[in-house]
Amino acid sequence: MTFASLKIDAVNRAVDVKQTASGKSLNVARVLKTLGQPLIATGFLGGDAARIMRRDLDQSGIAHDFVDVEPETRTCVTVIDQGGATATELIEESKQLSDGDWTAMLEKVAQLLGDSRVMVMSGSLPPNAPQAFYGDCCNLATKVGVTTILDTRGEPLRQALSAHPNVIKLNLPEFEDTFGERGMPSVEWLRSAELQQLVITQGSQPTLVWDGERAWRISTPKIDVVSPIGSGDSFAAGLAAGLMRGEPLHEAARLGAACGAANAMTPVAGFVSQDDVERLLKEISIHE
Repeated sequence: MTFASLKIDAVNRAVDVKQTASGKSLNVARVLKTLGQPLIATGFLGGDAARIMRRDLDQSGIAHDFVDVEPETRTCVTVIDQGGATATELIEESKQLSDGDWTAMLEKVAQLLGDSRVMVMSGSLPPNAPQAFYGDCCNLATKVGVTTILDTRGEPLRQALSAHPNVIKLNLPEFEDTFGERGMPSVEWLRSAELQQLVITQGSQPTLVWDGERAWRISTPKIDVVSPIGSGDSFAAGLAAGLMRGEPLHEAARLGAACGAANAMTPVAGFVSQDDVERLLKEISIHE
């Protein structure tokens, strides 16, 4: 919902409202679609929201294969204040899923991996979720030679480390929270951590990329920000697309940075412009 000027504790009338199938992994899928990459989105869907989301994905040409669950899929509202140049998210908490739902999800992942080259896992897990879920997905991917990009934080990420995800992607506060470090890690820390590949974003500041041997700094282009919500997901999509094209990690991260910036120029998460991405790519520098 976009407002010319938002006033707290008052009646506000939106100048524009858009309802879309959204959220972490769907933002990734939408950007990958824009970049011309074949993909399939999966996850959990339930209730009346599931029908709305499937219809929107079908209209957008985004292939999907979800696990149906009983709990209603949550609704989140992004409130954009044009006058104050702010974007605020009002997030409904996810509902708890059953053990059978998680079993069905792992079976779905195993099924879809057979036709995949890269798997992107995005976001936090619902309440009381099995914290080893992402690690289990990584193990399934490793068995069939699928590259994994894991974009999460906290205990689900810590438990997934033993499954050796190919690329860990997170922002700086998430890195600090997960690994107990402060600030961007040194090359010495990166070597000692024995992570395969790591990407740490920090908004308008440069992104750190570790390819297992060398560290790179990826600049962030200067833009007029409309809403940064979904920019991390858009970065992950660009990263995945670059790896699909056979690019080294630092070049794939360059595409990711362009996608993240292009997303921040739009009011709706995941709705990037291909022209913006190509223009911004030319403004991004890479330094070892």
